[in-house]
Amino acid sequence: MMVVAVIAASVAIGSANAAVEWPQWRGPFSTGMAIGDAPVHWGASNIRWQMPIPGRGHSTPVIAGHRMFLTTAIPTGKGAGATSAGRAGGGADAGLEHRFEVLALDRSTGKLLWQRTATVATPHEGYHRTYGSFASNSPVTDGTRVYAFFGSRGLYAYDMNGTLIWKKDFGVQMRMDMAFGEGTPLTLHDGRLLLHFDHLNGGFLVMLDPVTGREIWRTKRTERFNWAGPFVALHEGRRQIIVNGETVRGYDFETGQQLWEAAGLGENSIPQPVQHNDLVFAMSGHTIKMLMAIRLGRRGTLTGTDSVVWSTARGASYTPSPLLHDGRLYVVTDNGMVSAFDASTGKASYQQARLPKPYSFKASPVGAAGKMYLATEEGDVVVVRLGDRLDVLATNTFDNHSFIASPVIVDGTIYLRSRTHLFAIR
Repeated sequence: MMVVAVIAASVAIGSANAAVEWPQWRGPFSTGMAIGDAPVHWGASNIRWQMPIPGRGHSTPVIAGHRMFLTTAIPTGKGAGATSAGRAGGGADAGLEHRFEVLALDRSTGKLLWQRTATVATPHEGYHRTYGSFASNSPVTDGTRVYAFFGSRGLYAYDMNGTLIWKKDFGVQMRMDMAFGEGTPLTLHDGRLLLHFDHLNGGFLVMLDPVTGREIWRTKRTERFNWAGPFVALHEGRRQIIVNGETVRGYDFETGQQLWEAAGLGENSIPQPVQHNDLVFAMSGHTIKMLMAIRLGRRGTLTGTDSVVWSTARGASYTPSPLLHDGRLYVVTDNGMVSAFDASTGKASYQQARLPKPYSFKASPVGAAGKMYLATEEGDVVVVRLGDRLDVLATNTFDNHSFIASPVIVDGTIYLRSRTHLFAIR
């Protein structure tokens, strides 16, 4: 666990007057685990507050001090509203003008502290009509600034009071598979911002100075499309950036130079990588279902070598990212099958175990004090004990709600963003 602690120390650094409790969508350790405990059972009396969120956005909120930040996109009523040339549900709301909004709430009361329009634009391409939005990229914060990434609409940096510090237009109009839309989280690590633009017209990985927005380096990428955000791993005192794709690649943190690659995943990579000791875990679940444990330390092409320490096709997730806790890797598939693997060996404590009833998942699991929280599309939040067997502790139901964004847990409070509302459960 020492490696995780070192990574957390550099990721979750705030300013002198603001703690950063949930700086990015996978939490303070980039593993999905929270600090402290959280409730197991709750009812209406446990809902501290709830707030309707205007527009449409599936980004997971982030928290620094008493402020919670999230993004959304609100139609202005202008535009032709033609569906772009997608299929299988892609291309919704293309041609409609939207306001791209950044919101700050008081996390204790739900009161809106400020709301800023980052830009007003007519997207050139739509999104998956069921699961997509124009505000699916989760923001990040360092306790001094909050960074809101709207993909083709650019990156915006605000101070804690909502003053725009800088903005950056990358001059990119991303073309995604089947017009399914954009939604890659950016990464903030050790005073650097990382984001990538993987799309059909050719993409790149880029590092920025978060204080000024200055571009430090840019590296060309050849993945056709990919929604998994960059992950920073630490090995033998050196940092490298892991980016999923049909081929998983590692890049030098300082220069952007590619260090290694390992093929074996399928297209539409979505789950975020995670690290345990000298292993990083990469996963896909669409055309190829595969979870791979890759040992850091070598360079070049690792495909088919013993650097791929273990792998499995059973139980690999398409959308939810894995949860790492106490040497176990927990994976939840989109159709609600749960697995727990020994992170070092790949041995399954249980594999593709069923929950009490059928569920669908797009939100990633989050853990706290030996428990895993699973927010479902059907509106239930299932609480499972972390351990060597699947033990369901509670099922908490939100009628007429559906969860795509992942839960956030801070100071004993669970924050849940449904398609329409934000809840705080204490």
